[in-house]
Amino acid sequence: MVAAVLIIGLAVAVFVGFNIGGSSTGVAFGPAVGSRLVSKTGAAALFTGFALLGGATVGTEVIETMGGRIVPADQFTLAASVGVLFFVGLALLISNLFGVPASTSMTAVGAIAGLGVASGSLDYAVMFEIVSAWIVAPVLAFWICAVVGRYLYPYLDAWFGIDRSDGALFVIDRSGSIPLPRLAEDTTRKEGFWSAVVLAISCYMAFSAGASNTANAVAPLVGGGAISITQGVVLAAVAIGLGSFTIARRTLDTVGNDLTDLPLLASLVVAIVSATIITVLSELGIPASLAVSATMCIVGLGWGRATRTTTVATAATAAIQGSEETTTISTNALAADAPAETAAGDVAGDATDDTANGGVAGTESVPGIGEEEPDELSANDLFDPATTGRVIMLWIMTPSLSAAASFVLFELFPVYGGA
Repeated sequence: MVAAVLIIGLAVAVFVGFNIGGSSTGVAFGPAVGSRLVSKTGAAALFTGFALLGGATVGTEVIETMGGRIVPADQFTLAASVGVLFFVGLALLISNLFGVPASTSMTAVGAIAGLGVASGSLDYAVMFEIVSAWIVAPVLAFWICAVVGRYLYPYLDAWFGIDRSDGALFVIDRSGSIPLPRLAEDTTRKEGFWSAVVLAISCYMAFSAGASNTANAVAPLVGGGAISITQGVVLAAVAIGLGSFTIARRTLDTVGNDLTDLPLLASLVVAIVSATIITVLSELGIPASLAVSATMCIVGLGWGRATRTTTVATAATAAIQGSEETTTISTNALAADAPAETAAGDVAGDATDDTANGGVAGTESVPGIGEEEPDELSANDLFDPATTGRVIMLWIMTPSLSAAASFVLFELFPVYGGA
């Protein structure tokens, strides 16, 4: 009987890992795929490898939190572990069917909390710590990227000039005995370099996703002693990889194409900020959502970029005086033409003059805050409000559904430890 329950538990853990791969691959590599830096298959392979690395290192701290701190480890009988994992997987499956990157950690913690409430063993202090991080992390992600978008993004765009050429970035050179990748004919070295940086940061995001999400698939089984941490990490990596190569294609489309048309520089900023926040929280043993942080980075960066059409003083004066004349803020700001392409002048042509005058090359053409017109910031939609609303709705729905269903199950069938 025990062996049969263990097999079911392992199968459900694979089911959860499969859905984690489907959800988190889009968050980590959606910008890179949307910018055509890597194919969906290549993104799946890279995500699987780096998620395994993250789970085997930093991820062990999160496994310990979810496997014994939210509720005591002795509550995770095999039957209870199966129940928790089933509701995590069910909620994530619903999210993936909608093609939205789900909040995996929030869903998993919700299921464990449902067990804790039903058994009377929930550590409310630990839950308060985790929920506080859930609130702080997306707010921090939004404001960091909003500040970057408002005050730094145009200058970064001018300094680095990461423009995207048409067609493939790299081709395979088969002229030698060993096929090797090289830059495509229309790809500049600068573009190739920064494209490689964006891809590297996507791998960093995969690492942080593995660090945070591996526990979501196997923590109950590890906490209950059914499998070791090492066995759990390997099992989760295999399941996550399976999801990455299959259902992740929908979330790659959602993040890479529907939410926003991200330029390379924006992809780089979003990846660095969101992955760093989640990696730090994972090191502290706090399960947090990369999906939430990454998407709030996208919205924050675009919002900050769009607010450059007005100064703080102008906005404050209008608010105090109750002026009917308001400044229009474009929601198309992130994908706007780079400063190098505006009428102010070609960045490359201005570089010599800037350097000679002691300034930073390429920044002379960047207009100041309040000098940009809304129509100058519109090239492609920053984000689709309908898609964004669907994402937020499912962020709320999936952990709520998981917690409620878990609580009902364990109230009706008290199969947890000590019952």
